[in-house]
Amino acid sequence: MTPSHNSARHDRDSVAQAALELLDEVGLADLSMRRIASRLDVQPSALYWHFASKQELLAELADRITAQIPLLGVDALSTARSIRDALFTYRDGAELVLSTYALRLGSSHAQKALEHALGGTPDAESRAAALLHFILGHATLVQQRMHADSHGAANSAGLHDVTAGLDAVFDLGVRALSEGVSAPRAPRRDRA
Repeated sequence: MTPSHNSARHDRDSVAQAALELLDEVGLADLSMRRIASRLDVQPSALYWHFASKQELLAELADRITAQIPLLGVDALSTARSIRDALFTYRDGAELVLSTYALRLGSSHAQKALEHALGGTPDAESRAAALLHFILGHATLVQQRMHADSHGAANSAGLHDVTAGLDAVFDLGVRALSEGVSAPRAPRRDRA
């Protein structure tokens, strides 16, 4: 079979679905086009019929992970929690979404959901961006701790849950960023 024949057996959706399954099994560091092609029993070049690059495929995966976030959340905290939960759906989901967001690939569904939750405040876009940065960083930290703990590498100091207390930290951070924390003003200089 030629790669072009094999690529006809699969479409963009089946390639992305196989990649998400592999992400969950092997993690982002070991998610390669070669491994995805092997899962689909095609040559790696066949994947490029559906995605121009690995970055484009990763952006699609990030969009699929964040697509489950309700666009019209009740408030900023519940929306932030739904984003965090979506990131936790897949192994290394937070890192994958963070990397595509940093490169400005994929959609901005998560940020739009936060903007809606913040209402029509004049600085909703900036505040939503700050919140999303916090959520992505926090979720990445939690996933890394959980991964380290699963391999016995976490310094848990006798704790059974390496993520204990992080929900409270998350809620505190979201409230601080969503309830009107402003940048401090520069002191005025009076001219004599």
